Amino acid sequence: MEKDPQLLEFLRPIQDPELFISIVELGLIYGVQKINPETIQVDLTLTSPGCPIGPQIMAQVEQVLKSEVPEAKTVEVRLVWDPPWDPKVNCSEDAKMQLGIF
Repeated sequence: MEKDPQLLEFLRPIQDPELFISIVELGLIYGVQKINPETIQVDLTLTSPGCPIGPQIMAQVEQVLKSEVPEAKTVEVRLVWDPPWDPKVNCSEDAKMQLGIF
């Protein structure tokens, strides 16, 4: 799935509540795009399968996109596990520095 740059920017302020780093910077958004003018689809993953805040992050993603894109009647947030999230691969350089990954 593609990553629409504008939609990705709308999601940038959402932070992982445990790490206090943007979900975009962490590389948790695997894809975000408009399927049609009224539908946005988001593929995201979590830092671990047992992450207890998954539903909270998913709800925030839906809320932000519906707020920023008023014509979007449906925001489908899909939780994906493939490929598995790897901070060394998925995180931005800034996020890696914040996490102490060199």
